[in-house]
Amino acid sequence: MNLTFSSFLKIGVLSLVVALSGCQFESAPKNVIKVGGKTMGTFYTITVVGDYPGGQDQLKNDAEQILGVINKEISIFDKSSILSKFNDSKSTEPFEITKDMADIISTSINVGYDVEGVMDVTVGPLVNLWGFGNKKDLAKKEPTPEEINEAKKYVGADKIHVTYSYGKYFLKKDHPDVFIDLATVGEGFGADKLSQLLDKKGIKNYMVAIAGAIRTRGSNARGTDWVIAIEDPANEQRVGESIEVPVCTKGKAISTAGSYRNFIESNGKRKSHAIDPFKGEPIDHDTVSVTVIGPTALWTDALDTGLLVWGADKALKYANENGIAIYTIVKDGNGFKSRYSRAMQEYLICK
Repeated sequence: MNLTFSSFLKIGVLSLVVALSGCQFESAPKNVIKVGGKTMGTFYTITVVGDYPGGQDQLKNDAEQILGVINKEISIFDKSSILSKFNDSKSTEPFEITKDMADIISTSINVGYDVEGVMDVTVGPLVNLWGFGNKKDLAKKEPTPEEINEAKKYVGADKIHVTYSYGKYFLKKDHPDVFIDLATVGEGFGADKLSQLLDKKGIKNYMVAIAGAIRTRGSNARGTDWVIAIEDPANEQRVGESIEVPVCTKGKAISTAGSYRNFIESNGKRKSHAIDPFKGEPIDHDTVSVTVIGPTALWTDALDTGLLVWGADKALKYANENGIAIYTIVKDGNGFKSRYSRAMQEYLICK
């Protein structure tokens, strides 16, 4: 089947295309409602096939309300957010958080343990040190080994604890300088919450995207699979001309962690935003992106980060051992090479 790609979403570290045309169909496209806007320092889009109660304006309002709450909970750029207040506090006493925050952090910790700690939400001190967090003034020059080792003292999921007591959720840190950064999973969680909204409204066919985190259900306007295409980073500037592979989500979540768009220049070299918490430095291998398909965008968003830090070889070994669908792109000489796990094969066949 030859696919053409009718609309392009350039979001976050991943360029995505939604394929809605290029095949022969017996029926005309159904009515579609689309809304979008800015959130979490990036963009979101919602596509609903059919109607939404209250129409487009109500969908926009409902989505903005949900995303606004999430930002007020986990943004590290909003000093009034719950997470910012926790990070700024020097207390090591239990700090009350919301159930959603408890879910995000607990899931992230569990995924981190699964990938041997290479995905770590406490990597914030290192993220800030290298200039990717909310304290960019710290990265006027490349950190010294001494500065890196000092920051690493406060990194590790074993240094934070989520507890539940008398109907409330609490977060505790073992050291005053522990700093949690949920940017790597916030987009996935947001996509899940918007998906939950649409499910509650009885919407059977939709796609939700926040940067590189996507949730789909049912079929697109043509009555076929939602198709997400991963852009080849070799030609990232030529929008829509450099499609690596179409992926049919089949009602699952899909997200990508990539290292070829978000970077800083240091000593004449590109430094990826993906930090290895054990080395305390940006990754330096040739894997440039890892795409994961799974049950929730929070889970895929957490896992793709760890797998990117690992690199394609170890990521694929882990995915094949655990039946997880992943797709990797690796720098190979002057070009790029793609490899995927066995579980990914079913998503490469679209109806």
